[in-house]
Amino acid sequence: MTATIDMGTGATGDRSTLDLEELLATRLLVQGNSGSGKSHLLRRLLEQSAGWVQQVIIDPEGDFVTLADRYGHVVIEGERTEAELLGIAARVRQHRVSCVLSLEGLDVEDQMRAAGIFLNGLFDAERDFWYPVLIVVDEAQMFAPAAAGEVTDEVRKLSLGAMTNLMCRGRKRGLAGVIATQRLAKLAKNVAAEASNFLMGRTFLDIDMARAADLLGLDRRGAEMFRDLPRGSFVALGPALTKRPYKVQIGKVETSARSSSPKLTPLPEAMVDAADLILTPDPADFARPVARYIAPAPRPATDILAELSKPRNDDDIPVSTPEQRARRPEMSPEEREEQVNAALADVIDGGSAFRTDAELYQDFLVRCRIRRLTGSPLGLGEFRQKLAVIRSGADEETMAGEGWAKALTLSHAVTDDLKAVFLMLANAALNARACPGDAAIARSYGTHSVRRARRLLGYFEEQGLIVVHQDRLGKRIVAFPDLGCETLPGDAEAADVESRDAAE
Repeated sequence: MTATIDMGTGATGDRSTLDLEELLATRLLVQGNSGSGKSHLLRRLLEQSAGWVQQVIIDPEGDFVTLADRYGHVVIEGERTEAELLGIAARVRQHRVSCVLSLEGLDVEDQMRAAGIFLNGLFDAERDFWYPVLIVVDEAQMFAPAAAGEVTDEVRKLSLGAMTNLMCRGRKRGLAGVIATQRLAKLAKNVAAEASNFLMGRTFLDIDMARAADLLGLDRRGAEMFRDLPRGSFVALGPALTKRPYKVQIGKVETSARSSSPKLTPLPEAMVDAADLILTPDPADFARPVARYIAPAPRPATDILAELSKPRNDDDIPVSTPEQRARRPEMSPEEREEQVNAALADVIDGGSAFRTDAELYQDFLVRCRIRRLTGSPLGLGEFRQKLAVIRSGADEETMAGEGWAKALTLSHAVTDDLKAVFLMLANAALNARACPGDAAIARSYGTHSVRRARRLLGYFEEQGLIVVHQDRLGKRIVAFPDLGCETLPGDAEAADVESRDAAE
């Protein structure tokens, strides 16, 4: 049986037809800017085929609910639970009832979720109910977006997966997709590519004209024709329409949408008291709640970190009885310094060699809160200074000497991330120890790259802070002219003992 429906008038004045049975096997893509007549085309297709095939319309604006009065479509409101939508979809296929899924009034994310669930329910119907269904999706770029938008990834994947199943795998289940979009560039390519029939309407953007021309097999000059198409006129191509691109003027429809294009309406006659009419308040205005949103002023990250690191108030401390609350004793400066150093030691013991200073600082603030430290915590700059001193490996005796004080002064000439390396070398020179190897220098800097360690030594030498030379056996020596000392010869390729012990 061949079912041919009338779509309108061709360029030569003859009737333009569409083979409905072929359409069920090859699917249809409709494209056109807003106002080009897409909804009119879909309505013509639905009206002409209503007596031949079951229809399901995914309607984001509620334009097609008027089909219910004339053709008996069941209107399904999209504001339902997942279980309800899946159950309705199963019964729609079982009883072969044409319906309109109206998503009007829902936000974009809820529309995508409802459409995805409903399409999946149609797709997952039992094999006994795989009857032919024409599924029309208006504004398809919303349900099958080419790129991630403002909706969550979960909803986007749900909707896009349902649309992909419809266009790629729906044919064997009797599902024939008819998708309409304003922008081909915004529609997922794997969804658009499954259509074999095309009706391309008025388009102005170059990227959309180029894609439309490519789908129709037209050259670049032929793409310009899409700008000049009148409203309701489309270029057709496909096995269900025509073998060559053919201009079609869509015919009239019997039903109309609840919303239509705006028409010019004469303004009312000028009123003398127009100002009083508009500016005089209505008593009902004062009864309406006024929702105002005042955006909070941005806060510096340092203020947020300081607030998070503050100890809790005494009222927040759990106590055994409501009448007696235990107060924390005030710490002396010496005790506080001891606790700060203990918190720093905990951070270092936690494996800090290859962690960033920002990450270590957050760990330090948490440990300070655990220790109930009172007062403001160390700033990030002071924290980095203390961390560099600890990583240098200097003992208390070395840090008490004049040479170490001068080394700290010299370290101000380098950036914070290089101070640990500089002080480690200075500690080796002040204590007449062997020059650290490249691996140990790289670990102090927080990297595994020995090349970068060599570049750091070159940088210090360029700044005039050190002088690197070798003994007669080729071992490296680092001299500090300002400190008047140098390291003992050391093997540059020596293994990093501390990292090896940590690994073991």
